[in-house]
Amino acid sequence: MIIGYENVIIKTICRMLIPFIQLFSIYVIMHGHYSPGGGFQGGVILGASFILLVIAYGLEESRRRMSLKALTIYASLGLFIYSGIGAVCILMGGNYLDYGRLPLPVSSIPTIRAMGILGIEIGVGIGVMAIMISIFLAIASYETGGEDG
Repeated sequence: MIIGYENVIIKTICRMLIPFIQLFSIYVIMHGHYSPGGGFQGGVILGASFILLVIAYGLEESRRRMSLKALTIYASLGLFIYSGIGAVCILMGGNYLDYGRLPLPVSSIPTIRAMGILGIEIGVGIGVMAIMISIFLAIASYETGGEDG
């Protein structure tokens, strides 16, 4: 049963760690096309920071900060970014996710491709984060007998 701890040390450490974990996840997402990592890994790390919030502060406080409606919007936004970039590539006469066809105000094709991949990584990161949190909250609310279970 996830109800949160009443220990001030755990809450303080989590309050200090969560922003750094989220910053690291953004780093992993933004550098995914240059180094190991990317949207999926960064999204999982970002979702894990929220799960740490649930462990430290409890399920009710976490639901107050991230509602099911917001998670649905984030998951849809991630999918829209991913599919939207692919659709723009098709509309510009290329194949799906042919980043070289993106109409960006940059003259260099490698830069356009890198920016297209970065957009995909951001979309995947947002989507994975939202789905991971949704799955965790569904399992946690089922365990506690919440209204979502």
